[in-house]
Amino acid sequence: MTTDQQDFVPAADVFEVPAGLVGEGFRLEPLGPEHNERDLAAWSGSIAHVRATPGFAGNWPPLEGMSAEQNLADLEGHARDFAERRGFTYSVLEGEGEGEVIGCLYIYPAKEDPQCVQVRSWVRADRAALDKAVYGAVTNWLAEVWPFRADRIDYAAR
Repeated sequence: MTTDQQDFVPAADVFEVPAGLVGEGFRLEPLGPEHNERDLAAWSGSIAHVRATPGFAGNWPPLEGMSAEQNLADLEGHARDFAERRGFTYSVLEGEGEGEVIGCLYIYPAKEDPQCVQVRSWVRADRAALDKAVYGAVTNWLAEVWPFRADRIDYAAR
């Protein structure tokens, strides 16, 4: 792990990474392999909508989709990043228990400047009305709970 990655968030004894967030009509939990089938269905059924979402610039998700194995490898990578405090990806869920995957939230150091934070989120096309609610709740959560300076957060406006 590089020094920049170690400095993304303070050490575990100083800052405990949030286990999630409950918002109006949704909740967040760390994305992991257990979400594979539901995650794949969520984004693959909304490719055009996700690509049109601010912050994605039409380059993700891949137009050709992914196999379940490829998606699983992607989720495993995000889970490793979370465990190693290099970046934090949350599944946006609806409902109780396992819940239906309706989107995703990514919190990572900006590639151009690791001292800045790049935040992106998407919701499925059939839950587009929740996009502003997720954006608002996450914006407040970042300001109130996370250790990032407001002027260093880049969260594409809705």
